[in-house]
Amino acid sequence: MQTKQLGNSELHITPIGFGAWAIGGGGWAFGWGAQDDRESIEAIARALDLGVNWIDTAAIYGLGHSEEVVAKALKGRSSRPYIFTKCSMIWDEKGEIGRSLKADSVRREVEASLRRLDIETIDLYQIHWPNPATEIKEGWTTLAKLKDEGKVRYIGVSNFNVEQLKRIQEIAPVTSLQPPYSLVKRDVENEILPFCQENNIGVIVYSPMQSGLLTGKMTSERVANLPDDDWRKKSDEFQEPRLSRNLKLVEVLQDIGKEHDRSAGEVAIAWTLNNPAVTAAIVGARNPKQVEGIIAAGEFRLNQQELDQIAAFLRENP
Repeated sequence: MQTKQLGNSELHITPIGFGAWAIGGGGWAFGWGAQDDRESIEAIARALDLGVNWIDTAAIYGLGHSEEVVAKALKGRSSRPYIFTKCSMIWDEKGEIGRSLKADSVRREVEASLRRLDIETIDLYQIHWPNPATEIKEGWTTLAKLKDEGKVRYIGVSNFNVEQLKRIQEIAPVTSLQPPYSLVKRDVENEILPFCQENNIGVIVYSPMQSGLLTGKMTSERVANLPDDDWRKKSDEFQEPRLSRNLKLVEVLQDIGKEHDRSAGEVAIAWTLNNPAVTAAIVGARNPKQVEGIIAAGEFRLNQQELDQIAAFLRENP
């Protein structure tokens, strides 16, 4: 796969990165239901074997478990991919989630992530959410210090708006932003993506397939049968009236994909990568077969007629 430079960094990353949210497993507030660690490890190995050169995780995924699984998957490999992780969401012994960007909390988080990941330096360390808003400046200042100390190579943020990006730019350059972006969630197109492009901030989008909704595998029956500890069960996009509209969109993606022997999910990912402001997309997978079903999206390009076909659907079905 060809690579692109991530913002102001020296990292050149593949168009697709392995997203490690779902492999954190179930049993916590934003879990995806039970997950077999062996399948997670095999999924990561398959993605790397097929050319993916970065993994995106977070301390909060599975309350530390995702980072531990990533470490197990990389053990014994001759070369390791870039590892991106995040801070700001913390938890207590009961698994209840809080948020902190206080300097001492961020420092505890980075040390815990380094330990779980079994590495000496994190390639990209990100503030997961701009909460608490009153602590953004303290959190970003701390990340800049961690970079100076060599604990992390580059620093970025996730889920920040333009005003928040401008505030932290005054403290230290922002290597990357990680926003949600898909055919279903396009809010970032108006202000955020153009701002990043103008300011050389790399953009790695998350949920390009809207958390599995645009893969072509999701049906209303499957949504109804999602386990109770799968956060998607409560998501508006997985409930009526939006669910029916989203599944109609999937039919359009399937029609386009058939012409190229590509899945609806690969078409959805390719659509996000078509935006010139987007550097790469985070794509989650829970087993090797899922990896094989999305990997080609990194090289797949939609033609103008196909882009117009998708745009027409979006206009007619807002």
